[in-house]
Order: sequence, then C-alpha cells, then structure tokens
Amino acid sequence: MKFIDTHIHIDGHEFDDDRDEVVNRAKNAGAIHMFVPAIDMESVERVLRFCADYKDYAFPMIGLHPEEVRPDFMDVLDRMEAMLPGPFVAIGEIGLDYYWSREFESEQLSAFERQVRWACDTGLPLMIHCRKAQNEMVAVLKKYRDRLPGGVFHCFTGNLLEARQLLDFDNFVLGIGGVLTFKKSHLPEVVAQLPLSRIVLETDAPYMAPVPMRGKRNESAYIIHVIDKLAECYGVDRETVADQTTENALKVFKM
Repeated sequence: MKFIDTHIHIDGHEFDDDRDEVVNRAKNAGAIHMFVPAIDMESVERVLRFCADYKDYAFPMIGLHPEEVRPDFMDVLDRMEAMLPGPFVAIGEIGLDYYWSREFESEQLSAFERQVRWACDTGLPLMIHCRKAQNEMVAVLKKYRDRLPGGVFHCFTGNLLEARQLLDFDNFVLGIGGVLTFKKSHLPEVVAQLPLSRIVLETDAPYMAPVPMRGKRNESAYIIHVIDKLAECYGVDRETVADQTTENALKVFKM
C-alpha cells in the first residue's frame, strides 16, 4: 500500500529529536511523498532545508498562514514573492482563520487574496486553511475562479453543504485527516456522500493524531488509520483508498 501525506509540518520543533526516524517510519508504512507547508518566513527556510535533505521524497510549499499575519505582513509577503516560483509545489499554508479573533481580519483577507493571485500567476496549486471564514474565503476565490489552478481545502471538517460548495471549484480536493476517526465526528457521514476522486490524505502533523493515536504527536505513519476509516466509509478496501487518493494528490500537485 502506497500513500501521500499532503500536509505535514515536519519542519516543526516537535520533530527535532527524531525527524529522520519519523521519515523512516513513514516510508515503512507506505508513504511515498510528504508535502510540507510553510507558515511564515522562518519556516520557509526550515522547509527548504528539510526537503533538500529528502530530495524527490519531500516537497516544499511557501505561504503565510492566517494566524501568522501581523502588521508587517506585506513585508513578509514581499520576501516570499521574491522566491517564486522556486522549488515550491504549492502556495501554502494560506487562508483565513477567525476562530480565535478577528483582530487582523482585513489583513488576513489582503494576505489571502494576494497569495491566491500568486497561484493564478505561477500555476502553483493552493493549500488553504479556513476556520470560521468559509463565506469570506469563497468570496475571494470566486473573483479568480477562471484562473485558479486548483488545490487542497486542508483539514476539512464541515458539513455536506459546505463540502459541495468547496468542490464546486474545479481541480480542488478536500484534505482529510485524523478528525475522520474521532468518536463524535460527523465527517464519516459527510465523506461517504462525496466522490473519492475529490479526497486527499493528510496528517497536519504534529497535530490531529487519529484514533487510536489521539493525544499523541501525529506523524505520517498514522495515516493508515485514516485510510482504514475511509475504506469503511466507501465500502472498499484500503488499497483502493490509498491508490485513488495518491492519484488525486499527484494530479493536484501536477506531479
């Protein structure tokens, strides 16, 4: 069984003590690639170093995460834009997050829209984070609908109506991870009504570990539990899920 982790923050300090071991466990579990998003300027450098060490296995993204938007965000975006297209396979992790606060609401919107334009100009897909802001996010994306190169709506946890609204954008898929396995999650019922051809696998490691690893630091090797739950949702075997989601990821990331 072979699969792709489309979203892992393996550059994070949580992996400083055993990063190589985490990669080895991922490979042994069947992970053929890791796609690694940046969240700010500092993480861009870390992501690039890691992906250089694991050339042709790990692939970098570049972007400013909405929770990292600060008063100096335009300067940060200027620096990132100067690095494009570079070795990057996507613009991410970008988006909107009004879960905790709307203090930087307008700045987040400006940062998000500018990075969406990068994707339109470079042809790089988007890795989009969205919490409590789907209407605002969709409004921005609609402005560029004819130019959007596709991408991933990362860590999707919404309802069926929200899923269908997002999948109305061509060449976009939903990133599904550990939340699918949580006891009180409604995602299994939602996912079962969506085409498997519009789903990709992700961990968001070190966060969001699936059952039975919930509460532990997440890592790519644990995706097998998400695959098993997806197989249950669709009534297919795990190899079918792994093969189809891998095909989906390779198509979105143009590999």
